[in-house]
Amino acid sequence: MTLSGNQKRKMRSASRLYAVQALFQMEHSSMTVEAVQREFLDHRFGAIYEGDEMQEGDPDHFGRVLEVAVNYQASIDQMTDRALVAKWPIARIDPTLRALFRAAGAEFRDTGTPPKVVIVEYVDVARAFFPDGKEPSFVNAVLDHMAREARPEAF
Repeated sequence: MTLSGNQKRKMRSASRLYAVQALFQMEHSSMTVEAVQREFLDHRFGAIYEGDEMQEGDPDHFGRVLEVAVNYQASIDQMTDRALVAKWPIARIDPTLRALFRAAGAEFRDTGTPPKVVIVEYVDVARAFFPDGKEPSFVNAVLDHMAREARPEAF
């Protein structure tokens, strides 16, 4: 079965949401990347919860984001710290936002997706987690700063 460009985009978007959830879960448990990845691929991608079908994700994109986020976490966190105001080191940031910045930071390192697309996608992820808050605009500002540092040639 071949997928349309729109289906592929939706799967990639779902993968980003799952990557944020997986990174959050790893921070709050002793699970390895492999264990979390297996759990998500086996039980979340396309699963049905309370009658709602979860979006099918792109397993390759999901795995790549997780791998880069974990392997380069220190440098991604440092880049995030530079994008945050001094009073808010990454350790004080909401754990969901920390996971989001790590996933987005992984995509800024991996030059496959234009940074502006990464920003829009992760602002949408922030909206999914914080539908009524100021977090999406905060995420937009921080990711814009991170993207300009990581990929200045794209701006």
